[in-house]
Amino acid sequence: MDVVSDPTRSPAAHVSPPTPEDFGFEVEERLESGGARGSADQALGRAGVIRTPHGEIQTPAFIPVGTKATVKAMLPETVTQLGGQAVLANAYHLFLQPGSDIVDEAGGLGRFMNWDGPTFTDSGGFQVMSLGVGFKKVISMSEQAYVDAEVIAKTKDRLAQVDEDGVTFKSFINGDRHRFTPEISMQIQHRLGADIMFAFDECTTLLNTRPYQEDSVARTSRWAVRCLDEHAFQTAARQHRPYQALFGVVQGAQYEDLRRRAARELAEMTGDTHHDQQFDGFGIGGALEKTELSTIVGWVTDELPETKPRHLLGISEPDDLFASIAAGADTFDCVAPSRQARGATLYSSGGRINAKAAKHRRRFEPIDPECDCYTCQNTTAAYLHHLFKAKEMLASTLATIHNERFIVRLVDQIRASIIDGTFAELRETVLGRLYGPEFARAAARAASGSSV
Repeated sequence: MDVVSDPTRSPAAHVSPPTPEDFGFEVEERLESGGARGSADQALGRAGVIRTPHGEIQTPAFIPVGTKATVKAMLPETVTQLGGQAVLANAYHLFLQPGSDIVDEAGGLGRFMNWDGPTFTDSGGFQVMSLGVGFKKVISMSEQAYVDAEVIAKTKDRLAQVDEDGVTFKSFINGDRHRFTPEISMQIQHRLGADIMFAFDECTTLLNTRPYQEDSVARTSRWAVRCLDEHAFQTAARQHRPYQALFGVVQGAQYEDLRRRAARELAEMTGDTHHDQQFDGFGIGGALEKTELSTIVGWVTDELPETKPRHLLGISEPDDLFASIAAGADTFDCVAPSRQARGATLYSSGGRINAKAAKHRRRFEPIDPECDCYTCQNTTAAYLHHLFKAKEMLASTLATIHNERFIVRLVDQIRASIIDGTFAELRETVLGRLYGPEFARAAARAASGSSV
């Protein structure tokens, strides 16, 4: 792939990027009550519209994940039919296979996969760390775990090595050695051609110590400036393509001061060479405790500008969606709906369902009678049970359609509830049915800051 190998390269000073006229964000309605609040007692949740060269995204919105330029087991037309407004693909995986140059030659990600709506690509930072280091998001907070993490970080035989300029890693496919820097990540993502892309960041885990988290946040900030400069250079050099928005990524794990500082720095940041280049929006990433999700998202959104969209990476559980939307997040992505579907775990209005369970063998009704998806309108739980037990490929397709539709529809309902003022009622109803009335009441108390 023809990318610049010098990670310290600066774009030519005389090159100035075009004005991003095809990208924008407007807030339509704010969550006035029943949601998380910022430091100034201001409601953070909102409904809005993201405008991209390939269409609008009504927010809040769940973005189905098409890691390798496909939402697994589904046609692109099916994603549209179930209400998906955009898809998110992975720069790391597409760099390894088939190669970002091939996607570019095909006309960009959307044309390559026959998807005519908006597209996202992440930077590859999480995959480099999780696949390369050998552990993923971890919630253990024990002292021994901290020590083990630092030992892992210093080993020489792991698949990824982080330094100031970037990350050297081995492919999980064939062991080939590759190099990602902020500049290379930007070059790859520009070639992939997504409407929204993310700055290259270091994704830590909860096993890393506070000193390491501090160093990592500072390094991610320095990388963000380099991403802005390379983004400006690539935008100016590739004026035959529509404008691609760049989102900075807020890290900082569980620490309020680190999260707030990172958010403020990204919000005020400009490129070193292109001083008028700023981020078009922001991602919220990194490992965090589920119980602290709303609080951490609230810290971040409280510091970010109201005029730009915020994407929460890797979230799709119904309770997490309510909590993070109330705290000010606008869009979300996660592989869980499709991954769980392929394992026969399905969402329903009354809780999770194991489609392989024997009780569904003669259940000649939809998996979820309240669902309007293709699967529930046209097949029965007995048929889906049969397909999974027979290991038929259609099982994954039907189950994925249902799970993706369930989450997409839920977030659409949350958006509508913000607009018509029924957010608190919807949250109580949905969470009460999924997790029980006491859970729903606890979620409402947590959002309002009440302990009683």
